[in-house]
Amino acid sequence: MKAETLAPLDPAIVKSFKLSTLTAQWDKSLEGIKAIEASGAVTKVTPLQVATSGQHKGRAGLCHGVAPLETRLVPDGFCWDQKDEDSSAYTFDGGWMPQGLTASHDSTPEGTVDGNHLYLAAWQFGTCFRQGTVCDPKKPGESDKDQFARISIVKNTGGTAPTYGHVLLVKPNASGTNFEAVTETHADGMVWYGNRLFVANGGELQVYDMRHLWRMTNIDGKVGTTDGKTSSARWHQWAMPMIGRYFIDGTPAGRTCAPGGSKLCLSSLSLDRSKYPDALVSSEHVTYKTSKEQGTRGRVVRWPLNAEVALPKADNGAGIGDTTASAAYKSPVWAQQGAATDGTYYYMSGACPDSWPDEDGSPPESNRAFSCIHRAKPGEAPVALTKTPRLTQNLSYAPNSGRLWGLNESLQGDRSIFSLKVH
Repeated sequence: MKAETLAPLDPAIVKSFKLSTLTAQWDKSLEGIKAIEASGAVTKVTPLQVATSGQHKGRAGLCHGVAPLETRLVPDGFCWDQKDEDSSAYTFDGGWMPQGLTASHDSTPEGTVDGNHLYLAAWQFGTCFRQGTVCDPKKPGESDKDQFARISIVKNTGGTAPTYGHVLLVKPNASGTNFEAVTETHADGMVWYGNRLFVANGGELQVYDMRHLWRMTNIDGKVGTTDGKTSSARWHQWAMPMIGRYFIDGTPAGRTCAPGGSKLCLSSLSLDRSKYPDALVSSEHVTYKTSKEQGTRGRVVRWPLNAEVALPKADNGAGIGDTTASAAYKSPVWAQQGAATDGTYYYMSGACPDSWPDEDGSPPESNRAFSCIHRAKPGEAPVALTKTPRLTQNLSYAPNSGRLWGLNESLQGDRSIFSLKVH
């Protein structure tokens, strides 16, 4: 049987992939954000201030060991503190699961912000599926996911324990007089581009701005301002408001999308600065069972960016407007979770080839499927580079170091952020 390739899609199909937005909504959001900042209830801070706050201290290096990463790729990375290592959306009390990944190597061509290497992870909060006051025994392992979203901003210099802080994602309310938590979001993927932060959520692309990063006056369970004087962000010291959003096909349907189907899905995100213009790279996740039974594969899509405003490049030349994809590929990787490129190769995280056994010698199963990184040029069949920690999610390529970064959401005691030398 001929091996499947990273196949370019027909140009007519590519032109049907669009990010649509309403500029009036951006203006209203910015007005609300500026009003909240003017009230004095929040204090603007920098990403570095959050990262060095001392709120959390992680563990340096690959604290769970190098395996299963290939040593020839010179693995490195860091781990979360024990609380974030163990946090789970599959418990009655609920918890956080990591999803998206980006870093200062995306934000600037130099690869640093304020002279530091900063890394950002996105998390979604969920609880086990409830039946009255108990977890539903008929639905073991299911979760009432996507209740809230947060990002972690990490300072990692290598060799020393990383420090980081958690930031709740919020948005101005309908009247623009207060803010509320962003809900029903999985925070699937993330890219820090200039001052903007893109967060993928299935059928939409949320946009935040790192210049509007807030310190709260209170750390309690409330969200928003009280009497215009105090502020809270559901037990978080920090919050960041959404400034705008793009929708797939112009339909404001939140997470609603059809991976591999008629309506494109935004799962992982990464950045490619290797060509002009810079490009946002999105990929789709199709579950292992669905992809194997139906032969459905996710797609990898390129979106042109406008570096002057750090937003998707509007078709009409405006600063904010609808954007058409510039290229797209059908992924040959089963259950693809993330995709990134160095400008020549695409790297895709997903299920290992069937010929690669799991630790117990059996073929990959659905709950262990996302455990290999594959590499391919457009039009070529992929090669599996290495096994990775279970349930590897997003990938991010750092041009200055030639390293590929990834993170995983496993609850098997091997949760980490790792990097590999691919150049």
